[in-house]
Amino acid sequence: MSQRSESTIASCARSAIQGFAHNITPRTPECTFHTFTRLKSETRFTNASPAPRLRKLKGEDGNNLIEYALVFMFFMSMVLGIVDFSRALYTYHFLSNAAREATRWAAVRGATCMNDLSCTAAASPDDIEAYVRNITPPGVNPNPPDLTTTPSWPGTGTICEVANSPGCPVEVTVSYKFKFVVPFIRSAPLTLSSSSEMIIVH
Repeated sequence: MSQRSESTIASCARSAIQGFAHNITPRTPECTFHTFTRLKSETRFTNASPAPRLRKLKGEDGNNLIEYALVFMFFMSMVLGIVDFSRALYTYHFLSNAAREATRWAAVRGATCMNDLSCTAAASPDDIEAYVRNITPPGVNPNPPDLTTTPSWPGTGTICEVANSPGCPVEVTVSYKFKFVVPFIRSAPLTLSSSSEMIIVH
């Protein structure tokens, strides 16, 4: 074999190696080798491109995003529902406590409380309503029509003919129109109410 033939073969081999390494098909004029693309198709090389796998992963990410959105919607509905019912329980506890406190406040301010100087005047419906507004905690609207205080003196008999007479009962009912934050739980306000009754002591 001549030196020129050996040089041509070496040059073609070097060209083929460089083409395979860089995915290009340069070749010298003397090289009779097939191009890389033709070699790949004739030898049935598998496609090493990551594009199909990337498209598959991209599609899976889209499905995960949809599933996350659906789960997140139900999760947030549950969380907001818990918050709303907690607010309703908080409001009802206030109404229950306010009814007891207002009833006790009216029970010690009967018609004869001025005789022992324990009060300056007997409790009136307006006084009891103002007392409930003053003990209203944050988060509860103290103004009507949301908050309503209804005192009554339901006693019967001769002794109870005079309002606020000692020995007669006094009853206070406190109502509140609770509004939910989440609209799809309940659109109309929910009326919460609590009552308490005591005997007027003086």
